[in-house]
Amino acid sequence: MQHLIDRFISYVTVDTESDPESATTPSTAKQMVLAEMLFQELTKIGLTEVTIDHNGYVMGTLPSTVDHEVPVIGFVSHFDTSPDFSGANVKPQVIPNYDGGDIVLNEKENIVLSPSYFKDLLQYKGQTLITTDGTTLLGADDKAGITEIVSAMEYLIQNPQIKHGKIRVCFTPDEEIGRGADHFDVKKFGAKWAYTMDGSQIGELEYENFNAAGAKVSFKGTSVHPGYAKGKMINSMLLANEFINALPKKEIPQETKGYDGFYHVTGLTGSIEDSTVQLIIRDHSMKEFKKRKKHVKKVVSKINKAYKKQFGGDIATLEMTDQYYNMREKVEPVMHIVKTAEKAMKDLGIKPIIKPIRGGTDGSRLSYMGLPCPNIFAGGHNFHGKYEYVPVESIQKAVDVIVRIAELTAIDASKAKSKKTGKSKK
Repeated sequence: MQHLIDRFISYVTVDTESDPESATTPSTAKQMVLAEMLFQELTKIGLTEVTIDHNGYVMGTLPSTVDHEVPVIGFVSHFDTSPDFSGANVKPQVIPNYDGGDIVLNEKENIVLSPSYFKDLLQYKGQTLITTDGTTLLGADDKAGITEIVSAMEYLIQNPQIKHGKIRVCFTPDEEIGRGADHFDVKKFGAKWAYTMDGSQIGELEYENFNAAGAKVSFKGTSVHPGYAKGKMINSMLLANEFINALPKKEIPQETKGYDGFYHVTGLTGSIEDSTVQLIIRDHSMKEFKKRKKHVKKVVSKINKAYKKQFGGDIATLEMTDQYYNMREKVEPVMHIVKTAEKAMKDLGIKPIIKPIRGGTDGSRLSYMGLPCPNIFAGGHNFHGKYEYVPVESIQKAVDVIVRIAELTAIDASKAKSKKTGKSKK
């Protein structure tokens, strides 16, 4: 257990915050610090074909320990942390034998992680938790996943009696800003399918995610002295407000759950003459996703029509880009890969929680790049903020799941070979 704690802490104390405003890959140079560490660590524990490219993608191979053909499988996690909350100077706190009460993260600032608000805490009573100190995020998203993959590979190397096929691993930059798969070389990776270790609570197993788009709406205005503004001034900030008010009031993140889609305003800047609204659009249904995008276009068009005569042209401009799609379409034809992960959990006494992701992972894009890639729990909670925590026991269980998936894949391949051989003899 201490080995897992030490490994996890060695990762989270490296600042790897990504930057959506950067045009480079990785988006921040500091991500390369951890990438280089991982390259060295994979080599040290005994993986082969360990590589790191100039974009920060780290790959490695665990060779097969069986003499029959087994599909090459992979495990993927990202090492960047969200720019939504500071990931610099992370000071993890280890809470052994959690008693089920409040955890004071920062006494000076009166920041408390409490089960009265975060009820999931209670299911980890008696376990060892790793938390923040209340001033940064923790980085369990997704350095818990990296810890699990590296530890599972190390365990398999140290226990050669466990039979498995060839396994590939990859650690990626910039997932938190939607670019984790931008330079992922699927052909070089060479796996038939893979799993991202990037879910939350223990038991999560996901093969559905949102269809996603990002949009920016820019508004122009006309500034005139307010004392003489009658019929002349156009305040672009009020246009931005008009646009936001035209979005369905209940179709926002805090009012939705499960398969519900939403519109989410993520940024608003403005002056009288120039204002901008940033938003994201999400829905599991492709049909509803298209309807949502159409609604945004319709609202912008309506505003332009209303002000065309006064302004003398389009007063609002829309930039909208699809970001990723629901992986379900690509995973359903190979549902055995989900069933394998489900069986692995059940074999270990873990109740699978199969549900849609209310977000996306590298796996959603990789699935459309030819690498079907369901998502498995990494164990953390309350990502992207100061209340983030992870139970160490959940990290260990995720390690066990990886090992069991490797075993089951080899067993299934052996059974398939025997079945085929038996038929050919008849």
